[in-house]
Amino acid sequence: MEWILILAVLGFVVLFILKGIAANVGAGADSQSSLGYRKKETLFTEAERSFLGVLDQCIEPAQHRVFGKVRVADIVEPNPTKNRSEWSRAFGKIKAKHFDYVICAADNLKPVCVIELDDKSHSQKKRQQRDLLLENVCKDAKLPLVRVPAQRSYKPEAIKALLAKKFASRTAASISGQGSSQVEVKVAQKSEVMKADNTDVPVGDIGGAVR
Repeated sequence: MEWILILAVLGFVVLFILKGIAANVGAGADSQSSLGYRKKETLFTEAERSFLGVLDQCIEPAQHRVFGKVRVADIVEPNPTKNRSEWSRAFGKIKAKHFDYVICAADNLKPVCVIELDDKSHSQKKRQQRDLLLENVCKDAKLPLVRVPAQRSYKPEAIKALLAKKFASRTAASISGQGSSQVEVKVAQKSEVMKADNTDVPVGDIGGAVR
């Protein structure tokens, strides 16, 4: 009778070990889908890539750098709280979203401004809810958010003025490429800046500017 009990215990141990091995094998199989993966042709859509080229023309590389498709949670996070579930809910709202572009200080990569390129999809109710969420998030985080309507061509000087209006004084000076005496960009000055260069940059003509 005793040997039967011993065999039963050994059988249970063996079964437990085999189950663990099977689980590890299954986990390894799940780590790579049987469907497989493929590389996308480009990181940006044509419109996004073209506007990135415009932004590259609008900033001073020694002062700022432009990054695209940045996860919101990489530069913004919920305020600290002892309520873990509350923090998790707040984080859950932003973890799967991203900003179209983020402009950072070149020396320490501190985010100074985010940009959303609004195409026709932003007229959809779901997209509008997302846009409102991001606007509130940026407002809470005191992070300037610039919305630019997607169009077939852009005037770099107009984009410079738009950015300068949103940036802090130090940033406005470097973005506009002007001296400290012209840091503040008022409405009248903005109109003059926009007239300074009437050359449109059409979509597709600046793809080579992407780095």
